[in-house]
Amino acid sequence: MKSGEYYLKDPWLEPYYNIFKERQRAYENKLEELTWGKDIVSFASGHYYYGMHLIDDSLVFREWAPNADDIYLVGTFNQWRERQEYALKRINREGDWEIKLPAEIIRHGELYKLSIHWNGGSGERIPSYARTLVQDEETKIFSCRHWLPYEKYQWKHPDYNPGNRHPLIYECHVGMSSEEEKTSTFDEFRKKVLPRISKNGYNTIQLMAIQEHPYYGSFGYHVSNFFAVSSRFGTPDDLKALIDEAHSLDIAVIIDLVHSHSVSNINEGLGLFDGNPAQYFHSNERRVHVAWNSLCFDYGKNHIIHFLLSNIRYWMEEYKIDGFRFDGVTSMIYYDHGLERDFTSYDMYFDNGQDEDALIYLKLANKLVHTIKPSAITIAEEMSGMPGMACDIESGGTGFDLRLAMGIPDYWIKIIKEQQDEEWNMDALFHELTSHRAEERTVSYCESHDQALVGDKTLIFRLADAEMYWNMGKKIESLNIDRAIALHKMIRLITISTANAAYLNFMGNEFGHPEWIDFPREGNNWSYKYARRQWSLAENSDLKYHYLYDFDREMIDFISKSDVLSFKPVEKIYSHNDNNILVFTRGDYMFVFNFHPSISFTDYRIPVTGRYIIVFDTDHRRFGGYDRIDRNMVYISSRAEGEKLNSPLEISLYIPSRTAIIYKMAPVTRINQST
Repeated sequence: MKSGEYYLKDPWLEPYYNIFKERQRAYENKLEELTWGKDIVSFASGHYYYGMHLIDDSLVFREWAPNADDIYLVGTFNQWRERQEYALKRINREGDWEIKLPAEIIRHGELYKLSIHWNGGSGERIPSYARTLVQDEETKIFSCRHWLPYEKYQWKHPDYNPGNRHPLIYECHVGMSSEEEKTSTFDEFRKKVLPRISKNGYNTIQLMAIQEHPYYGSFGYHVSNFFAVSSRFGTPDDLKALIDEAHSLDIAVIIDLVHSHSVSNINEGLGLFDGNPAQYFHSNERRVHVAWNSLCFDYGKNHIIHFLLSNIRYWMEEYKIDGFRFDGVTSMIYYDHGLERDFTSYDMYFDNGQDEDALIYLKLANKLVHTIKPSAITIAEEMSGMPGMACDIESGGTGFDLRLAMGIPDYWIKIIKEQQDEEWNMDALFHELTSHRAEERTVSYCESHDQALVGDKTLIFRLADAEMYWNMGKKIESLNIDRAIALHKMIRLITISTANAAYLNFMGNEFGHPEWIDFPREGNNWSYKYARRQWSLAENSDLKYHYLYDFDREMIDFISKSDVLSFKPVEKIYSHNDNNILVFTRGDYMFVFNFHPSISFTDYRIPVTGRYIIVFDTDHRRFGGYDRIDRNMVYISSRAEGEKLNSPLEISLYIPSRTAIIYKMAPVTRINQST
């Protein structure tokens, strides 16, 4: 929405108009304060100043540590000893420190840290702008690795532009992408998994856990070093090669960006970097996140804004990233992190419980991303429903392109757990799938990585439960498995076909991966058994997994080629809760769903006018269906026998149980008559 303030079009927001205006005014004032009339990209340049840089024939290293009394550069080049020739000098009142060394002193690949002293203490620290780290296999201690290869990576597709399309997102974790019980690498992912994603038709990948994090099992959400590529998966050049290859396949690359909090570790992170706990984070009761045991950034400090915005620019320019999924946005924008709140009233968005500094930061972040690359996409992981989150900044919004429709997977879990199949309410389902604020674009999904973790269950496991372990062979008959496969397909098809703007699937869920995700930890004897993806199951023609795999590929192909997500609105034309029938249209396409577990309907009358053909369905035998549909038949609307001439036209359909069928309106064929 580009014209005028979006909130003026929602009468329910009228009591809060002044708050919207004040938030916008505060953002504009902060932007002016930071940029001094220049552009925001120039402001977000910390990575060009801080950290290690080769300038002419010298290495220049700078760090921000205002509370420090002394800082030494220590590493393999000086036997990790504090020596005066490696002491940094404080160069200004802001707390910047600097050292210049001959370029040959520290060679590519050598390790180093900072030894920082302050009043009352000292400690070794990893530089705040460190770009690549190494973890010692025995001690598990991280060190910064000097990354200055003789030959810089040469991009083959430096100016890739995904264009204006609906993102079909494949959420993936590089480390667990191998079938082997190990941590996989960027190189292995590029060679083995990326071609699979391309073949399956997804046009965007969302890479998780890219920023360095000390605990593998955190799924990458407890970040310690914001500018560093996770060393578990390979080198910076390995990641660049992966992104470059994705671009060659016309696949956009977005990454999970964790600016909502930071790991509480002191040695690896920023928690007590220069001895001052308030350098980056709050120092009061807001310092520690009560649910995550992590540290919360103080977005009211300009230096923190500078650090985080520079981080965004760094990933976009250094790695040609096409956008970000901002993690934990709800946690950022509420003092109580949105915990234990149901957000049933607009008052909850404007009750002085919001972190206005965080809201300003998010506006600045979105402004920066879209200034650097207008085609980039930003996605908010935000569950409170804060108005304007995915609305452009100029009209008073926060500036995200998309918001995750987080209520949809929760709704699927709820009805599967709490209701019998025949009790599913079609009107309630349609409402949940299509509800969103008028000004916002959303990402629909059935399940993400959250639903696959230990302590939760994937959809397929909720539907089939333990039978997945022994009844997925094609020669084994199981009504429970048949139900699970049928509903798994229907749930995915109705979720993507009602999507407002985009769709997301987590790696392996498309074929019903049978295991939960459990990273190596003490509780499982550091096993990788459940931190991998068993691709062979999807490719085994003797198993039923490949039914789901083949279905997902053809579903994505249909959605992409038909461009059905561009057709607005999603219009419900018929529903019957007792029969579990739901029918809606998008453009020339009509979607018919029969969720009834046992009843197939013959001569079922749907109130539409026109001539229709079947273009896709879930009942095909190659998808594990029963082939109960005549796909060559043409369906023409007519009046039921005995109806009056002025009665509405209808189409008569055969709708098998637990089946979804997509029809397309076909042009009327005229019969030439000779005289």
